[in-house]
Order: sequence, then C-alpha cells, then structure tokens
Amino acid sequence: MPDKNAPPESYTYAKAGVSIDAGNALVKAIGPLVKATARPGATSELGGFGGFFDPKAAGYNDPLLVAANDGVGTKLKLAIDFNRHDTVGIDLVAMCVNDLIVQGAEPLFFLDYFATGKLENGIAERVVAGIAEGCKMAGCALIGGETAEMPGMYSAGDYDLAGFCVGAVERGEQLTGDKVAHDQVLLGLASSGVHSNGYSLVRRLAADKGWKLDRPALFDAERLLIDHLIEPTRIYVKSLLPAIRGGKIAALAHITGGGLLENIPRVLPDGAHAVVNAGAWEQPRLMAFLQGQGNIEPEEMARTFNCGIGMVLLVDNADVAALTAELEAAGETVHPIGMVVAGDKGCTVRGSAGTWSAREDWEAVHLG
Repeated sequence: MPDKNAPPESYTYAKAGVSIDAGNALVKAIGPLVKATARPGATSELGGFGGFFDPKAAGYNDPLLVAANDGVGTKLKLAIDFNRHDTVGIDLVAMCVNDLIVQGAEPLFFLDYFATGKLENGIAERVVAGIAEGCKMAGCALIGGETAEMPGMYSAGDYDLAGFCVGAVERGEQLTGDKVAHDQVLLGLASSGVHSNGYSLVRRLAADKGWKLDRPALFDAERLLIDHLIEPTRIYVKSLLPAIRGGKIAALAHITGGGLLENIPRVLPDGAHAVVNAGAWEQPRLMAFLQGQGNIEPEEMARTFNCGIGMVLLVDNADVAALTAELEAAGETVHPIGMVVAGDKGCTVRGSAGTWSAREDWEAVHLG
C-alpha cells in the first residue's frame, strides 16, 4: 500500500524518458565533427537557434537557392539490426545533395533530424559522424540539426533520419531541361550499390530467403553480404560540378525510386524520349543476385533499383569523349547507355530480356 504520509512524487523530464544531459553531451561530442565541415559562407558553429550562411562569401553574385530534403528509408533497419551506423549519414547527405546537383546547384549547407525513443550517444555520434563525412564529400557545411528523444514513439534501438540541404546556382546557369535535344547521348555514372532505394524489397527477400547477412556473399567470398547491402550512396557532386559550370551537360537525372524508367523522363522536355540500352554496361553482381533470388522481372528491376547506374547525364555527342575523360579522371565509371530521340516524353529500356517502357504506346526505335 502506498504511504499516504509520503511527500508527493516529484516528476522530472528524465523520469519521463528524456535526458537533457544526454542531449547536451551529444552536442558537445559532435562539435568537432561539425567544425570539420566548415566552408566559405558558414562557420559551422552549434548552439544558436538557427544557422547562418552568406552566399556572397561563398562567391555568388546573383544566386538562385535550391532546396532538397530526403531520408534513408528502411536501409536504416539494416544499420540498426547489424550495428552498422557509421555510413547511413553519408546516405542521408547523398540523397539530398545528388538531387541538388541535377539542378546545377552547388550544395552549400545541410541540416539533419535524428529522432529516437531513447538517446544512445554512442550510436548518435556514429550517425552524425557519417553525416559530417558526407558533407565533406559534398563540400557543404553542416550548420545545424535537431536531435529528438521521444519515448513511446520508437521501438527500443530504433531511430529515424531526415536531411535538409540548400544549394545555389548563378541565375541563368541552372539545369532545367531546356538544353535537351534529340540525338544527345545518355552517359551513365556507376552506382556504388543499391544506394538508398528498394530496401523494403531487399529486406523482404532477406527474410523470405533466409539470407545470412553476416556471412560472405554468394557472389563475393571476400566480403560479407551486409557490407554489400549497407554500402553508402555515391555522392557525385565534386565530379560533376566542374562539368556543369563548363557548360558540357544539358541535363542530369538522379536515379532513385522509380529507377531508370521514371527518373530520366523527369528532365526531358515534351517531344523527347530517352532510349536506354541495358546491354551497354555489365549488371553489378549484387543486382544480379537480387534479381535472381527474387525472380524479379526486368521491368520491375528498372523501376525499383538503379541497376548499377546512379546518375544519368544528357550530353551533346561532340562533348562525350572529353567529358568521359574528365569524369573518369575524377574517379567516376562512365558508360554510354543510350540516346535521346523524338517521341512522346518518356523512357524505353531495352535488354536481352525484352523491351519495357514508361509509356505503353511508345513505338520501339532502333539504337544504332
């Protein structure tokens, strides 16, 4: 029986499951990581109510600001279940900055949102360290963020991430698709893996097929399957920015959810159709493994996964050789994968397994 004479219980935020001290300790711990992302225009100091950025100090005269936000999706479940928290922050940054670069915009600053039921600073620090690393890879400053400890909202050990990035491009230099023309070449830049789309299907396959993710992959005895699946999304910013500013790229398509079939048409004007030759590059072993294990139809692959191509460039034929050499020198693997032709706005992908299109009424054309 409760003691009726006992003083009333004194409630605290900590008793409700939220530790202000743990949050303060995290801010202190990640301070050096944030400072390491400093760049012209930003100081990357934490502690204020908002982060400042000066576009003029970054070298812009008449900039248009471009904003993007994204998450990592259910790839986080693999990170949580297998204690692989170090690179999902790179994924978070990549999904945002790759969406900015396709507009011709240089990523300037980044903010993150980390939400969990109970803050475990060791894990949170590893995640933020990945975010800081991604920001350095993209050349943008991590100027702020939010860490939300919300008991009852998440299962034990779970967390979620969201990222927000702002970039800039000088007025008149943005990529809007108005430079796309018939007979331009499609250049594909190799992906680093599944990137951050399609993981609900990956995880369903893993559960149904009983994959042992902590053992060597069937297609690679030298590396664990989880290492292949958790490989972070490639960041294309630093390799593409010089070519964009040099006027060699008409348009860019980031190959995310929707795959090749649905992302390439997003940068096409009316009257332009993209034709992709799926035999122009070798399907990565991981993609072949996923397709084989799930008996996935080619069209489903082309709509769900990047199929080994993380970014598509639309380029004049006269610039292909020089641009390919420039990108390869910057560390990219480049494949000529198709061309732009006259037709209804959309995309057709052809391979040995057949032809599938983003438009059912598209009449097949021959790829020379």
